[in-house]
Amino acid sequence: KVAIKGIERELICPACKELFTHPLILPCQHNVCHKCVKEILFAFEDSFADAGSESSNQSSPRIKLSSPSTDRIDRISRSGTKRNSLTPRSSLFPCPGCQRDIDLGERGINGLFRNFTLETIVERYRQAARAAIAIMCNFCKPPPQESTKSCMDCSASYCNECFKIHHPWGTLKAQHEYVGPTTNFRPKILMCPEHEMERVNMYCEICRRPVCHLCKLGGCHANHRVTTMSTAYKTLKEKLSKDIDYLISKESQVKAHITQLDLLLKETECNSERAKEEASQSFEKLYHVLEERKSVALRAIEASKNLRLEKLQTQAEEYQGLLENNGLVGYAQEVLKETDPSCFVQTAKQLHVRIQKATESLKSFRPAAETTFEDFVVDIAKQEEILGDLSFHSNGLEIPEINEKQSKMYNKALISWECPGKTDSADIYVLEYHKLNREEETTTWQEIEVCSKSKIISDLDDDSSYAFRVRGYKGSICSPWSREVVLRTPPAPVFSFLFDDKCGYNSEHLLLNPGRTSVESRAGFPLLLGSDRMQVGCYTTLDYIISDTGIAKGKHFWAFRVEAYSYLVKVGVVSSNKIQKLFHNTHDVSSPRYEQDSGHDSGSEDAFFDSSQPFTLVTLGMKKFFIPMTPAAPKDPASRILPLPSCLGICLDCDKGKLGFYDAGCMKCLYECNVDCSGVMYPAFALMGGAAVHLEEAVTAKYGEYHDDI
Repeated sequence: KVAIKGIERELICPACKELFTHPLILPCQHNVCHKCVKEILFAFEDSFADAGSESSNQSSPRIKLSSPSTDRIDRISRSGTKRNSLTPRSSLFPCPGCQRDIDLGERGINGLFRNFTLETIVERYRQAARAAIAIMCNFCKPPPQESTKSCMDCSASYCNECFKIHHPWGTLKAQHEYVGPTTNFRPKILMCPEHEMERVNMYCEICRRPVCHLCKLGGCHANHRVTTMSTAYKTLKEKLSKDIDYLISKESQVKAHITQLDLLLKETECNSERAKEEASQSFEKLYHVLEERKSVALRAIEASKNLRLEKLQTQAEEYQGLLENNGLVGYAQEVLKETDPSCFVQTAKQLHVRIQKATESLKSFRPAAETTFEDFVVDIAKQEEILGDLSFHSNGLEIPEINEKQSKMYNKALISWECPGKTDSADIYVLEYHKLNREEETTTWQEIEVCSKSKIISDLDDDSSYAFRVRGYKGSICSPWSREVVLRTPPAPVFSFLFDDKCGYNSEHLLLNPGRTSVESRAGFPLLLGSDRMQVGCYTTLDYIISDTGIAKGKHFWAFRVEAYSYLVKVGVVSSNKIQKLFHNTHDVSSPRYEQDSGHDSGSEDAFFDSSQPFTLVTLGMKKFFIPMTPAAPKDPASRILPLPSCLGICLDCDKGKLGFYDAGCMKCLYECNVDCSGVMYPAFALMGGAAVHLEEAVTAKYGEYHDDI
């Protein structure tokens, strides 16, 4: 006998929330009623037909479903073993147990096993729950008698007399299997759902389901590892028994955990009430502050109003006195009636001054006080933003920091961050960014939820600065915002190319990597073997390499890194109509005679250099960036030598004929010059001695994953 008490939750269907009725085993090992599976499939099929695959997820039958019409169920039931008779256009089935979409395969519901063991347990539970309700005999004449046994072969219940009549001794029916009264009749032999005439006799260890010999010979389990049903029965039963025995032996430990959980439940209730009280007190403090500030603001407005009204009232009374027979004018008229000159002069002098002021005020009327209260407008934009970000803060949740060295602005933005304690205490991060624009008065942050510690952002404007910040969340608790980091996008769209291994490529002096993204010049045996041809004061020539793709129009940007040990590297562009001259130039441009700035003051060598070069290049080397000698360049040689950035960028504007060299880390322009863009322009590089150049890798989803792993 099985202990029925306390197992109700294991016998409830996750879809209808009632006791299982003919449960089916899904591939995810969850059980669902046969009728519920049909209803879910119908709802899933209807959602695809009505709103497409996108809305099917929104109308997912994980909520309570309306029962399909009886004729539809009958139609499906009559379809028998037709292929895909129960499979909708999508073979995915949303399991209500694990909330995942499960693939039912080609046969759909027909490929699922019925869980007879679970049916039996449910039936035992039902019998225990309705012990007072008897199961009546199916063959007695009215009134029927209470049954005493049920035949599993006949799928019927009998009283003693009817059982003897329908199962007489000496017949085949006498050999039928009978049990106690029950309403749960299951087949004695489990048949294969793929091959309905074959009984299952093996167990697939890969798919963890019973199969028949045809499934193993030529079916979908042909290459799977299988075992006999008896072996699987013995093995699984031993494992289950051991696990049950282990759980029973740990009953005291389980009870201790239950006691601890009860205490935690009470503690959680108390702590939540305390947290509510503290939160209420915090908001009450804010209310008091706001009420106080409100009272101060209203009092200030009221005082200003009274003062202005007083001034305007006085001014109105003064102008009222200018009317005839009123105030000042009336008084003046009475003074004019004075006939005694001395008395008149004594009074009229002061009166005349007042009359003059009144006359001037009429010529330039101005109210004594302003009627607007623009100075009393309360600016709450910043406070409103702060209150909008108001949330719970925890001292245990670390503030993330954006790593500017690992973050990158190129064709896309890669933003990486880390926690100071090197612990991933947050469940999720929120990354916010906005474009810095002086014209906009308000700042609108764009928000992205990230589960990792890096994020790739696309569709940013070229030649623009963006501010980034990040915070961590653990449940409803969040950390403060990180320090804002400002990064600038390239001045133009990124131009992607590889090094050309055909046009002028010198494989004896230069070494390309398989991906053609890095080139290296080695000062090895070729240089030593050529030393016999070197003369005093002359060096070996440069080795050139260009891109495999050219630029005909528009504005483009590319970046690269020069190894710190590099002795001499020249970078820039070359026109298509001068490529042949580039690779067949007979002049030794690296000798002191033709050096751009050899130390002579005549300038003759500069004129020769400019006229002889078929390309526009700048010199790099020994961790330095050398600004070319031009009329606009500083005359002091030391001022033309800059530290070499870790990543250098070049921006070519074919429409304006401009070539700029940038520090790609901060997108600061180091040098800009004019360039002739009459032909197709190719990025060009020249190396001498020990040197190496690596093209900057574009930011992709794979790059972000690799960066995050690091």
